[in-house]
Amino acid sequence: MSNYRRAQTPGGSYFFTVITYRRRPLLTAPESQRILREVIAEVRREYPFIIDAWVLLPEHLHCVWTLPPDDKDYSKRWGLIKAGFSKQARALFHREEWMNPSREKHRESAIWQRRFWEHQIRDQRDFDRHVDYIHWNPVKHGHVVRVSDWPYSTFHRYVAEGMCPADWGGGEATTETGTDFGE
Repeated sequence: MSNYRRAQTPGGSYFFTVITYRRRPLLTAPESQRILREVIAEVRREYPFIIDAWVLLPEHLHCVWTLPPDDKDYSKRWGLIKAGFSKQARALFHREEWMNPSREKHRESAIWQRRFWEHQIRDQRDFDRHVDYIHWNPVKHGHVVRVSDWPYSTFHRYVAEGMCPADWGGGEATTETGTDFGE
C-alpha cells in the first residue's frame, strides 16, 4: 500500500492538477462543465473553500484553492468532487472495458485518474507563479494563441476585477467569460 505524504496546513493555499483517466478529452464538453460546476457548488456548500484560480482543459484541470483557517482536508473535497462527477457523468463517459480488479476494489470509475497532484503555496510569489501557470496553460498546450481566447479559465475574472491586464498573454481579452468555477 502506498503511503503518500501530503502537505496539510489549515487555511493553506494549494495548487492542484487533476487528470482524466487515460487523458480522455471530456472536461470541456458542455455537459461535463455543467455537472462539474454543480458538483463543485454542492461540495463547497458543505466544505467551503475559495477558488483562487482555475483552468479547465479537455483532459485535465489546474486550480489554486484556499481552505478555511481551521481546515486542511482538501483530499475530502477532491474525493467528493470526483465521486459526484463520476456518478452523474457515468452514463456519458464510463467505459466498462477499462475497468480492472484494482479500479473495482477502489470503487473507481473509468473517468478520473486515481490520484491528484498538489503543491502547498509557500508565499505570494509562489501564488502568483501558479496563477500565471494556470492562465497560460491553454497556450502552453496549443489550444489557443492568446490566453484571452480560452473561455474555461478564471483569467476572465482576473481581468474583470482589474487584477490582470486584458492583453496579458497576448492580444486583447474577449468578452467571453467561459466557465469560471469560482463564481
